[in-house]
Amino acid sequence: MRVVVVGGGFGGLAASVRLAKLGHEVTLVERSPTLGGALSSVSEDGFTWDAGPTYTLLPAVVRDLFRKSGRPLERELELVPLDIVREHRFEDGSSVRVPNGRAAQLAAFDGLGAGLGQRWVDHVASYGDDWDVLRRGYLENPWDPAALPRELAARLDSRETLHKRLRRTFKDERLRLVAGQPLVAEGHDLRNVPAWLGVTAYVEQRFGAWTVEGGMARLGEVLTARLGTRGVTTLVGTEVRDLVVREGRVVAVRTTTGEIGADAVVCAVDPRRLPALASYVERTMPAMPPVVVHVGLDGEVPDLPHELVLHGDPVLVVRRNGPRTLTVHGRGRLSEDILRALARHRIDVRAQVVARVDRSPRDQVELWGSSPYGVLWQGRGTARQRLGPRTPVAGVYAAGAHATPGAGLPFVGLSAALVAAVIGPA
Repeated sequence: MRVVVVGGGFGGLAASVRLAKLGHEVTLVERSPTLGGALSSVSEDGFTWDAGPTYTLLPAVVRDLFRKSGRPLERELELVPLDIVREHRFEDGSSVRVPNGRAAQLAAFDGLGAGLGQRWVDHVASYGDDWDVLRRGYLENPWDPAALPRELAARLDSRETLHKRLRRTFKDERLRLVAGQPLVAEGHDLRNVPAWLGVTAYVEQRFGAWTVEGGMARLGEVLTARLGTRGVTTLVGTEVRDLVVREGRVVAVRTTTGEIGADAVVCAVDPRRLPALASYVERTMPAMPPVVVHVGLDGEVPDLPHELVLHGDPVLVVRRNGPRTLTVHGRGRLSEDILRALARHRIDVRAQVVARVDRSPRDQVELWGSSPYGVLWQGRGTARQRLGPRTPVAGVYAAGAHATPGAGLPFVGLSAALVAAVIGPA
């Protein structure tokens, strides 16, 4: 079968190598001159930073991708566990470092106050059933919106928001901030996020956070090399204008250089970019990226964990990429330079800066063609408004941050696995 994959980010790369291994004739088309999307690197004046994520959850997703597309992960990359997932510092001067594992988290949160550790681990444990239902019916197996299992439908259609659940569960605001941070970091308002998405805390505690030796961009580089190994035809600097649909079925993609015949198409970009799919997602909106600043320093970076969250307005997230590099994300009222805002938290690196790359939310969307944070949560119906793995157009499938099950490396990797499962072997 001739399969055209539209988009060369992680979702497109993962779908391409999986489908090629299944025996399909795969062509990957990417609008920018390079592959990887947000799973790439930024370089300036001899410094290099991860452009997007610096760690991942659910390492089994990456391991499965490599196993199902060729050589095992361990023969290509080294996954390194993070002892501390992240540190949170609050406006009252208190802080907590969130480690891996239930027992360690119990002790860490007790440092915020007697009994808070037990409240935290009980909250995380309460998502065990949600995880089992979501894993079986939503994350690992293609699902039919018209015939959902009862337990899965109850969660996807629940009116309970994460904002309400956290306010009911925790009297201590700091625990609410910790629990909601992964969604806030992606640009969501917790009043519009379903309560079951708090399952992220369960996944972090149970499976930990992992990074790649040499930076997460190495993952994109290795997958790009695997395209050649699997015989994937790659067209970069080529934009797909639309899908060619005849009698309700896709037959080709129309690009800036002509048409490419296709028996199947995988949309691994924001579907709004393709007129043939745009009407099906017109009720959705993208979750916008934060302000991002990459800095290279003269001298060592401050003694910080891999990720540090500084709560307040704005919320700053500091990621340590290497011994002399930092990346700072900002969300909220950024009325001053982001490094000055960081200095107010007693992390002042301004005198050390010798290289700096600033990227606004608009810069990132223009660079990658869409938001790497996928679809904005606007209430309980958002899960059903995403496309994928199937779409209403016969022969067209959806993967990536804007598809089911959502943004983030684990979910994007699962979306590619779902597409491969639906299309099947050649």
